[in-house]
Amino acid sequence: MSPKLTTWALRAAFALLLLGVFTVSAYSAFSLFVRRGVTTVPELVGLSEERATALLADLGLRVRSAEPRHSAAVEAGRVVETAPPAGSLVKRGAPVELVFSLGPEQGVVPDLAGRALPAAQLTLRAEGLALGDTLSVVAAAEPGAVVGQAPRAGAAVPLGTRVDLLVALDQTPRTYVMPDLVYRRYEPVRRALELAGFRFGAVKHEPYEGIAEGTILRQLPLPGHPLRQRDVISLVVAAPTPAGGAA
Repeated sequence: MSPKLTTWALRAAFALLLLGVFTVSAYSAFSLFVRRGVTTVPELVGLSEERATALLADLGLRVRSAEPRHSAAVEAGRVVETAPPAGSLVKRGAPVELVFSLGPEQGVVPDLAGRALPAAQLTLRAEGLALGDTLSVVAAAEPGAVVGQAPRAGAAVPLGTRVDLLVALDQTPRTYVMPDLVYRRYEPVRRALELAGFRFGAVKHEPYEGIAEGTILRQLPLPGHPLRQRDVISLVVAAPTPAGGAA
């Protein structure tokens, strides 16, 4: 290669080097110019209004409030969302929109007293609430009807709250075996059975020769039959024998 060509090659390489240095310097200067006065939006979710406002002020940013909304995750009065979001680059002096939480959305516990359990569950679901624990209790109400609840009717609670219920127990009457009352004395038998909660219906008195007055002659239900307290016991009892009736 001739000395002349070598000189031109060196000059061209030097020119390219200068161009590269100028390009890098220009880009750096432009980047610094653009980024001068730029800051990052901090993480503000969960902070109080006072704390969030102070942090933004320290960074030279302004606060702009937005319409608050309900949140089950963030308590009322605290930041639930920002715009731009945390980590965004913004110019100093730019506004950052803060959305504050109203807390969980509230529902009202309905009055479920007297409702059957399936109907109560549907009512709770319609109100945005859930069925909690159910407990059967002895109560003067229709079997399966709600007789108590917690929280109480009318209480304001977050949506999704579980409502516990007390439900009237199905009081199936107990069944006994009818004893054999024939030839027993009527008055002691009646007192004993009435004290046990049994009821008497018709008690018929018939004279019966050779049987002492007040002795039970016949009975319904018959001995050995099922007997419930709501059943009625009917008896035929020996009456005095008319004078001269004996042979």
